[in-house]
Amino acid sequence: MIPQLGAPLGLIVASLLFAFFTATLPAEDFLEWGWRFPFFVAFAINVVALFARLRIVVTPEFRRLFETRDLQPESPLATLRTEWKTIVIGAFAPLASFALFHMVTVFPLSWVFLFTEETPTRFLLIESAAAAFGVAAIIISGLLADRIGRRRVLGYSALAIAIFSGFAPQLLDLGEGGEIAFMLTGFIILGLAFGQSSGAVSANFANRHRYTASAMTSDLAWLFGAGFAPLVALWLSANLGLLASGAYLLSGALATLVALWLNSELGKNR
Repeated sequence: MIPQLGAPLGLIVASLLFAFFTATLPAEDFLEWGWRFPFFVAFAINVVALFARLRIVVTPEFRRLFETRDLQPESPLATLRTEWKTIVIGAFAPLASFALFHMVTVFPLSWVFLFTEETPTRFLLIESAAAAFGVAAIIISGLLADRIGRRRVLGYSALAIAIFSGFAPQLLDLGEGGEIAFMLTGFIILGLAFGQSSGAVSANFANRHRYTASAMTSDLAWLFGAGFAPLVALWLSANLGLLASGAYLLSGALATLVALWLNSELGKNR
C-alpha cells in the first residue's frame, strides 16, 4: 500500500496549488499564464522522484534473484503468449478503484465548474481535505489486507463502490453538504480499494514474466479503468443525468468482482 500513497498525496499538493492560484489571480490571468506554475512545481517534484528512484538500494536477496534470472524482464510478446489470461484478468481486477479515482477527482470538479455557480477554488479545498481521508484509508487497507487478505479487501471495497454508485453522484446536486458527503465517502472507499489494487493478481504470474506482465497489467488497467472515466462520466451526466454516471461506476465494480472470481479460479488451477 505504501507506493499507492503517492497518488492522494500528489493530488493534495496539486489541488492546493491550483486553489491558491485560482483564488489569487483574475480568471483571465489564470487562463493565460497562471495555470502553468503548478506544472513547474510538478516538474521539480519529478526531479526529486527520479533521484530517489536512481538511489534505491537493492537488497542482496533481490540481486541474487536477478543474477539467477528469476527476476529478469521478459519480452512483451513472450509474456502475452503465456500469461494473456492473467493479464486480462489483472487489467479488470482494479477497474472499480481506478474508475472511482477519477470519479472523485476530475469528474466532480468538471461538473461543479460547468453546471453549477460555485467557484472551483472552494471545491479544490474540499477535494484536498477529502484526499487526506483517502491517505488514511490506504493505510487502513494495508492493515486489513494483512488480516483478511488483499483479494478480500479488494472484493469488499468493490461491493462498497457498487453501493456508492447507486446514490453518490446525485449528492453533487445537493449543494455544499452533498458535495462534502460525496467527496469524503468516495475517498474513503477509494483508499480501501486503491491501496490494494496494484498487486491483486501479480502472484499468479510466473517469476520470469512477473516484471513485464505486471507493467502491462497496470497500464491496461489505467487505460480502461481511468483513461476514459472522467469524459464518459461527464458526457453521461450531461445528457442522461447524474444517475447515469453512477451506472458507469457500477459497471466497473461488477468488472472487478468478476475478475477477482476468475483470478481465484485461475489460482486454484495452477
